[in-house]
Amino acid sequence: MSVNLPAYNKVMAELAPHKASLVAVSKVKPASDIQALYDAGQRIFGENYVQELQEKHPILPADIEWHFIGHLQSNKVKYIAPFVSMIHAVDSLRLLEEIDKQAAKHHRIIRCLLQVHIAEEETKFGLDESELREVLTQWKAQADKFQHIRIAGFMGMATNTENMEQVRAEFRRLKALQTQLKATFAPGDEQLTELSIGMSGDYTIALEEGSTMVRIGSMLFGARS
Repeated sequence: MSVNLPAYNKVMAELAPHKASLVAVSKVKPASDIQALYDAGQRIFGENYVQELQEKHPILPADIEWHFIGHLQSNKVKYIAPFVSMIHAVDSLRLLEEIDKQAAKHHRIIRCLLQVHIAEEETKFGLDESELREVLTQWKAQADKFQHIRIAGFMGMATNTENMEQVRAEFRRLKALQTQLKATFAPGDEQLTELSIGMSGDYTIALEEGSTMVRIGSMLFGARS
């Protein structure tokens, strides 16, 4: 077993004052490692690959809250729609529509996060600010159509850099944007409240800048081979 329980306990203690939740990123890790962390009290696990998630879901405890955190293609949604709790990286209206359609087939509501491009790298997925506003405008205008999704909030990945002030500035920008969009598109309800920012290398900064959800893998499970 390669689960680092002292690191898990440390992270949980750091999250507590911020009332933030931990998504334990378990991609490419065996079910036995997930079970070990589950036994320590963890319930939310994040996976990046549809096929791997399909394989793990039936052999692990039924009350695990599975989050899909990787880039998701529309044609793969149907495979995880029966059981996934949250999809983190929604980067188009088309994907949102497909999630709603597949969730409806299973009489479920799936929580979604819109992925916002905040990093300098071109390779990272996500919506820019104008695309984000357009998706939210369409979602609001067609509210009766989107009965089987909830836009819980936003997700972002900072630039992969040693410059932590840059990382902080990117997180801070996204938090400001979230506050603004929440007031415009979802005042007074529980939607657009989540902010999924922060990973193993920058989660303490993310918490200081308003993260409600951190995605941590290597710190808990060790490096991926």
